[in-house]
Amino acid sequence: MPTTNGRAQGVRARARAEMRTEILDAARRQLAQEGAAALSLRAVAREVGMVSSAVYRYFDNRDALLTALIIDAYDSLGAAAEDAEGRLPREDLPGRWVAIAVAVRAWALDNPSLYALVYGSPVPGYAAPEDTIAPATRVTRLLAAVLQDAPRTEVDSAAAMPSGPDLSPEAVEGLAPLVEFLGPGTTDGRAVVALMAWTWIFGSVSFELFGHLSGAVAPERRTAVFAAEAQQAAGWLGLTP
Repeated sequence: MPTTNGRAQGVRARARAEMRTEILDAARRQLAQEGAAALSLRAVAREVGMVSSAVYRYFDNRDALLTALIIDAYDSLGAAAEDAEGRLPREDLPGRWVAIAVAVRAWALDNPSLYALVYGSPVPGYAAPEDTIAPATRVTRLLAAVLQDAPRTEVDSAAAMPSGPDLSPEAVEGLAPLVEFLGPGTTDGRAVVALMAWTWIFGSVSFELFGHLSGAVAPERRTAVFAAEAQQAAGWLGLTP
């Protein structure tokens, strides 16, 4: 049987977790209204009915609150992409790639202020700590897993990109971290194509979200166009069912 002291600690822990969630929800609303640069602990405290000093029991400063928001955003996006990709057969490589891309776009459209927080302009005066690295790479690691499952012999020949020996020494050196991240058997040419396909996902989503597709793609057909782009990117990578 739990002790009275143990039950009391459990109640306090739940109350603290609930208040932390309420603070983060208020901060997300402020992000949507004012933007990340204007995030204010004082304003968040006012919204949740606390004195500003009380918020510091949960977050040491504005940067700590921003970090919590960023980690939650990356984890939410990662979970959405993982769920979409996990619904498909492992052998459906292009389908898995497209599912990840489509999930990223859907999440961004549903959470534009959070997408802008993690993929938009840096917040002045804020430097993301190492705590954000693992959540930030959830989607990237998922994409890398798809590439790891692809036949190695097809990618460089299927993609209209130079093979490793044709790259400049500077390019090869620059790609070394990505080659290591993508794992054994990754050629420099494959890494270039992977980099293009990876950055296309977030570049295309950012263009749409920040209004840069106006006049280029009919708004009511952007979903279909994005899916076609995702399928083309899968083709760059030589992904076959």
